[in-house]
Amino acid sequence: MKQQELEKSKEYKYGFTTDIESVRAPKGLNKEVIRFISKIKKEPEWMLNWRLKAYDRLKNIKEPNWQKPKYPKIDYQDLYYYSAPKSAKDKPKSLDEVDPKLLETYAKLGIPLKEQEKLS
Repeated sequence: MKQQELEKSKEYKYGFTTDIESVRAPKGLNKEVIRFISKIKKEPEWMLNWRLKAYDRLKNIKEPNWQKPKYPKIDYQDLYYYSAPKSAKDKPKSLDEVDPKLLETYAKLGIPLKEQEKLS
């Protein structure tokens, strides 16, 4: 892949981001992050144990080395594995209680009003 093509592939498809307050796990993936996510999602103990066991298996898997495609190595510890708008925690009862920035994002993405109510 040429450098110019590589730079273009880094551009966000929709051309915008929305800065809203959110609850976010720390960057990277480890057992503490998994516990954090499980606690936020109020998952049962068996689900947490299943995720921790899967994480232990994931640590021993090597990423495939494909012959043709060349792409930059992915730094999996530089990613956020959980992020949700803070308003989702308060469970808004109507769209009037949802962060206006979030509603604006829904509109930019073309999400119908009824679907916005479900997502919010």
